[in-house]
Amino acid sequence: MSVHDLAGQPAPNDQLLDVSALLAAYQNDQPDPSVTAHRVSFGTSGHRGTAFDRTFNEAHILAIAQAVCDYRDEAGITGPLFLGMDTHALSAPAQATCLEVFAANEVAVRIAADDGVTPTPAVSHAILTHNNGRTEGHADGVIITPSHNPPADGGIKYNGPTGGPATPTATNWIQNRANHHLDTELADVKRVGYEQALRADTTQEYDFLRHYVDDLDAVLDMDLIRDSGLSLAVDPLGGAGVHYWSAIADTYDLPLDVLRTEVDPTFSFMTLDWDGQIRMDPSSGYAMQSLIDLKDKYDVAFACDTDHDRHGIVTKTGGLMPPNAYLSVMVDALFSSRTGWADDVGVGKTVVTTRLLDRIAADYERPVTEVPVGFKWFVDVLYDETCGFVGEESAGASFLRKDGTVWSTDKDGIIAALMAAEITARTGQDPSERYAELTEQFGDPVYERVDAPATPEQKAVLKNLTPDLVTQDELAGEPIQTIRTKAPGNDAAIGGLKVETENGWFVARPSGTEAIYKIYGESFKGRNHLDQIHADAQALVTRAFDTSDAA
Repeated sequence: MSVHDLAGQPAPNDQLLDVSALLAAYQNDQPDPSVTAHRVSFGTSGHRGTAFDRTFNEAHILAIAQAVCDYRDEAGITGPLFLGMDTHALSAPAQATCLEVFAANEVAVRIAADDGVTPTPAVSHAILTHNNGRTEGHADGVIITPSHNPPADGGIKYNGPTGGPATPTATNWIQNRANHHLDTELADVKRVGYEQALRADTTQEYDFLRHYVDDLDAVLDMDLIRDSGLSLAVDPLGGAGVHYWSAIADTYDLPLDVLRTEVDPTFSFMTLDWDGQIRMDPSSGYAMQSLIDLKDKYDVAFACDTDHDRHGIVTKTGGLMPPNAYLSVMVDALFSSRTGWADDVGVGKTVVTTRLLDRIAADYERPVTEVPVGFKWFVDVLYDETCGFVGEESAGASFLRKDGTVWSTDKDGIIAALMAAEITARTGQDPSERYAELTEQFGDPVYERVDAPATPEQKAVLKNLTPDLVTQDELAGEPIQTIRTKAPGNDAAIGGLKVETENGWFVARPSGTEAIYKIYGESFKGRNHLDQIHADAQALVTRAFDTSDAA
């Protein structure tokens, strides 16, 4: 990975987004459905793109919004649709477009007051709150966000009645229906004017903020945090939780400084990420440089990405924590303190998340459910309350309420961030200090993801790897124990290959959105061993490509 010369530095003015040009492109530029890149494509978390590339324009949102209405009819969903958005420049016009279609289709929509922005977890919480105890009239939701992507990007995702990212069956249906609407030049799309949509009886305001904030003490020990005497800080990174943090601090009288309440669609206050892009990624040391610079001022500080479903934790003793490290600390803290959880409640993790979670879970005699990449695979285990905690290596996590009932079925960066304060208050150690103790007890893993360019044909090869391609008996000098193309937790395809030994593993899989493939690796025997794991994994991938070319 080549690091840009300006990584970690403020963005030059000439690199900032031209918001007016972007909004004009959203309204005026038309996608060509005959071009594959211009079509609707739901990846691991909805459809994403940018108006400049004709991948996120008004036509896409009209088609997707109508497809959601069609899907609701098909699935018999008759309750309200909770509609949220983040602070990206394309989010407000996309929300307006959605509302015009939903109103024309007479869908009951709940939106935040005053064109307010709404974190992803607040939408999930709202859906679950509405549906709790109901046998009919279930709600669902749409969230307009490209997550931590650059300022020119837009995104839209659909959450079903279980509150979290919809199943592949549902998103494939919506994707295909949306593309049908593009192919037929939006002939079947219903739409009214924006002002008429706002005045429609079906459009009502919902106080996402108060419903979410007032319920936080059901999932966290807010009294403990309040009385801790800690010095805490949060940087909302200009995202959808910008007003939530002040409300949280005021409601629970927390010792929490909200460092920035600025909302700027150019995100000019961000420091550049590793590749010179502006990216609101709370797990990137380059993007988080401003908060890392303040680490000595606070016991614990944290940030969330633009839709507040991911977290980043900065400690006085360790700086920015790697996501896998903090996930491990959360698992230990939750299972040692949540006495209201059932004895058989387990841990959920993706196939590319640290195996340290498995070792900690085993110590608490808790089962582990391992699923493919994508938070959608965690929805059911959270909804039916069989996993107390779920997490993924890209800094996404959620967990149950203190009484063991479901809180959210989507990633929740807010509760993950506040959990860092609870851990420090409860143990007298910040999460970095606690992680050091855990690695002394369970082993100190070294983890790394390596990316490499890949053609569409090579990506297809990787996605369809089979265990018989692994002809060797060893990986980095250790006997191979398992070779998987399906996740053991739900038998769903991982879209690649996972090879495991006693002290290490790798996963090779193609990116769903970029022209690259990824090799994730981890070793409990140190850096040299990890390097050998990556070398062996790369040799296997190269052999698979060569075999495919020969065929």
